[in-house]
Amino acid sequence: MRNLLSIDDVSAEEIQTIFATAADMHDVQSREVKKLPALRGRTVVNLFFEDSTRTRSSFEIAGKWLSADVINISAKGSSTSKGESLRDTVQTVCAMGVDGLVMRHSASGAAHQVAGWVDAVVVNAGDGMHEHPTQALLDAYTLQRHLGSLEGRHVVIVGDLTHSRVFRSNVLCLSKLGARVTVVAPPTLMPSGIASWSEAAGFETSYDLDEVLPTADAVMMLRVQRERMAGGYFPSPREYTVGYGLTRDRLALLKPDVPICHPGPMNRGLEIAADAADAAQSVVLEQVSSGLAVRMAVLYHLLAGESEEGGA
Repeated sequence: MRNLLSIDDVSAEEIQTIFATAADMHDVQSREVKKLPALRGRTVVNLFFEDSTRTRSSFEIAGKWLSADVINISAKGSSTSKGESLRDTVQTVCAMGVDGLVMRHSASGAAHQVAGWVDAVVVNAGDGMHEHPTQALLDAYTLQRHLGSLEGRHVVIVGDLTHSRVFRSNVLCLSKLGARVTVVAPPTLMPSGIASWSEAAGFETSYDLDEVLPTADAVMMLRVQRERMAGGYFPSPREYTVGYGLTRDRLALLKPDVPICHPGPMNRGLEIAADAADAAQSVVLEQVSSGLAVRMAVLYHLLAGESEEGGA
């Protein structure tokens, strides 16, 4: 694994290897001194052209806990705000001897393009409406900790599928791990051409949330991305909640102890009610903790794994 640009870059066996490393990294969070020397002497730049709280913070902490030198650069603080091209920006940054580049960009495919321009390791932290591979890995890792093997488990993903890169990475990751995936959305938020894609990737589609919830082993609610919408996708927020929100009444349809996931940030009262977000089976905060462990594991395998194994 040279870069992590898509879930297609990793096999099911490599995913499990990342999970095994993440389990070890998870233990670091409970230590008094949260430091490992694995990436000492390495430099990682977090280059974010879109706003982020969880992803950017967890990558920053992950790099620092692995003893890397971490630098954060945002679009507003870079020369792109002066008209510099993406290519010139990333090549300038990497010319300073950077070892790893964690990048989020609003354009789909931007991370793949950058990987061809620089020698540094590139991690895709979300590119447009394409993919968000580390989010899918942390979601699957969280569910596996609760459910054991994901083989044959029914995972229901609900919400704004058209604009969601999380959904695209998750169906690939969960399917690789043997889960049965059903995606649910109103017709206006179901991506065009999804019928042929679902057949090839092996997941199911539905417009009826109440029908699929009783058979779910895990539920993932996606954020309604109003900042990406031009309008007209649904009549009103209330109409969306009535049809596709995880309300108090729908919470009662779930089997006991079914994990409830949300990649965040949550629109409480829109796609998820407070009762569901704060329910005992909600793993939303655990996803954040798992995300730090998984991102530590990803950085380790990309920047230190080979050299450490070779030295051993």
